[in-house]
Amino acid sequence: MSTTQASKKRSFVPVKVSAAAVLESWRGSLFSFEWLDKDGSIRAAEDMPLREREKRDAVLTQIQNGEALDLPVLGIGMNENIEIGSGKAVFLTLAAKGQDEIEVLIPSGAQDDFKSFLV
Repeated sequence: MSTTQASKKRSFVPVKVSAAAVLESWRGSLFSFEWLDKDGSIRAAEDMPLREREKRDAVLTQIQNGEALDLPVLGIGMNENIEIGSGKAVFLTLAAKGQDEIEVLIPSGAQDDFKSFLV
């Protein structure tokens, strides 16, 4: 693979996605249990593992202080479901606050895989 091909493979593009559609797909992730109840709803803060609750609280503090949030990075997992890479706490905190559309980064070479999640 050439350097140019490798660079394209690692590049990301910003898009807006439906929070509900992403959450429905992310339920299939091995890591969703830390944030989601069995019905797919986002857990109340007091029902989350302490480590994840602290991440959620940090994002809420950033929001309250008017600080810029890093864009979450989405990918497609082995089971063809959405996986949330860096920025998981940002995405899930915004969704928990009722934000329907969330700006994220996706791999530029995988845009077709995300068509059903875009708004």
